Amino acid sequence: MTRTVGAGTSVPAPEAGDPELPSVARIRDCWLGGAHHTAADRGAAEQVAVCAPHLPYLVRTQRAFLRRVLEYLTGIGVRQFLDFGSGLPTAGNVHEVVQRVDPTCRVVYVDVDPAVAATGRDVLAGNGNAGFVEADLREPESVIAARETRRLLDLDRPVAALMIDVLHFLPDRDDPRAVVGAYLGALCPGSYLAVSHLAHDQRLLDGLRIYGNLYHGPLPELTLRSPLQVAAFFDGLDMVEPGLVPMPMWRPEPADLDDNRNPDRFPGYAGLARKP
Repeated sequence: MTRTVGAGTSVPAPEAGDPELPSVARIRDCWLGGAHHTAADRGAAEQVAVCAPHLPYLVRTQRAFLRRVLEYLTGIGVRQFLDFGSGLPTAGNVHEVVQRVDPTCRVVYVDVDPAVAATGRDVLAGNGNAGFVEADLREPESVIAARETRRLLDLDRPVAALMIDVLHFLPDRDDPRAVVGAYLGALCPGSYLAVSHLAHDQRLLDGLRIYGNLYHGPLPELTLRSPLQVAAFFDGLDMVEPGLVPMPMWRPEPADLDDNRNPDRFPGYAGLARKP
């Protein structure tokens, strides 16, 4: 079942690019221990955590999954990465992980927020193998045709499409399966798709509603999907073991499980698959 924090209960996001308002990307950076956030972001992060105290943990768990995916992919020779809804390229984001393995790895970050894109370009200044595209992931043609995408990625060679902590921000009316399919259609065989997606969690929904009622704060609409709905994003692909599983259970490392007493009950799923 799809659950949406929707009409009448959604929490409006701030105007894109407004530096005076808290930003979802900068709030995430705060929770991840980054350095690219403001006092307003820190205040909002604290308020959200009071209402939904496990939300920072959800964000950190998704970042840990991303790291494990990147370590797997670089280990098998993948050297090109396209990261959607990336947020700020800090606090252990893609280029920091993969370029430690091989400095020639190429990374394109994609985010719709102009302020995030501007900060991202500043962070990446001097890194010739990483770039930032300001674009809406719902417009695959624009993303694929973007100058930085064409400069950095050779689409005739395998690319890892990373959709971590992003597809639950696309409601069903945007047909996210078609969006994912359009990107996969542009990538050659041997490319990969990584997805993490939140599932139904009443504590999360209740916390977001409380936050919205108290603070009228900057949180976007969420569409929470079942495991079967998340699995549909991988139709036609070859799943990498262990398949689609609760996020902490994807090739876990002991340190990633220390704070999770019931990892098999984590309210979100993740997987990696190869395009045949």
